[in-house]
Amino acid sequence: MFLPNLPLWAALLVFVACAAAIWVAGVFLSNYTDVLSERLHLGTALGGLILLAVATNLPEIAITVAAALNGQVDVAVSNILGGIAIQTVVLVALDAFGVRVKRPLTYQAASLRLVLEGAVVVAVLAVVVIGAQLPKSAIAFRLSPDVVGIAVVWAVGLFLTQRAAKLPWHDNGNAPDSQPEPRGHSARKRATDATNKGVSTGRAVAVFGAAAVVTLVTGALLEESGSQAAAHVGLSGVLFGATVLAAATSLPELSTGLTAVRSGDYQLAFGDIFGGNAFLPVLLLLATVISGKAILPNAHNSDLYLTALAALLTIIYMAGLLFRPARQHARLGVDSIAVLAVYLLGVAGLVFLPS
Repeated sequence: MFLPNLPLWAALLVFVACAAAIWVAGVFLSNYTDVLSERLHLGTALGGLILLAVATNLPEIAITVAAALNGQVDVAVSNILGGIAIQTVVLVALDAFGVRVKRPLTYQAASLRLVLEGAVVVAVLAVVVIGAQLPKSAIAFRLSPDVVGIAVVWAVGLFLTQRAAKLPWHDNGNAPDSQPEPRGHSARKRATDATNKGVSTGRAVAVFGAAAVVTLVTGALLEESGSQAAAHVGLSGVLFGATVLAAATSLPELSTGLTAVRSGDYQLAFGDIFGGNAFLPVLLLLATVISGKAILPNAHNSDLYLTALAALLTIIYMAGLLFRPARQHARLGVDSIAVLAVYLLGVAGLVFLPS
């Protein structure tokens, strides 16, 4: 425990303050990840993607570690799996508030590479469901085959999506009339701007490290203060982790996604969400090592429910990327409307699950 028992008002105050700190630190993490990737010549290589995945998911890493150490693995699992669903819904917000042209986000971002990245998310989630069927005794050396399988599928998927940068299709798999500049142009511009402003590599490392520390500390405090507030109002740990906590830890993705979309880098915004969602289940390996327990065989019905919900939301957007709806309805594409409706219905359905 990092915090003493707090009254409801104090727990809410700490929770909101930590969420705000995560938002601000997330902006610095994203910007300086771009700078370091350029300075260290990682670019869009595997190392750069892994660095980005870790940086944008530091709140979830902190919460996973804190929850596993406190014996609240169910909160960590529901935060991870609920986080995938709600981070997919972040794309709805980007579609509504980020896109400045009169075309939906999927119309602008459409590319076969993004469809493949969505397929990797679905594949990782399929392994999560498989792992939940294994016996609880299937663990050795603080590892279980399911979490190892998740890590392997994620690594293979990361490699394949990198190879897909030059797909044997017309225009490298990009749809006609999509974004005019290549994916990642906004990140490269941020790195160039930092160079022009005289930001040294040492300073970039220092800012990145400071933002990472702030994110990790506030992430742990976010989990504890939120759990206390949820207990005060009678909200279950699973429902809290899947909704309120997952929404708070998705703030960095929302901030950086808005920056990318407003810069016209629609594919980067989509790719960051799909890439982060594919990485999140890998944190189950970390939780397993820390707790020494086979986590997925002990998963609740709600965890598998959220896994299926996340896969369904991903598939809806994959279809949107292929069919490219051109019309907007209340500033949203029909795919974003479908994702929002399915998510709200899905979260409401959590109430009716057997305990």
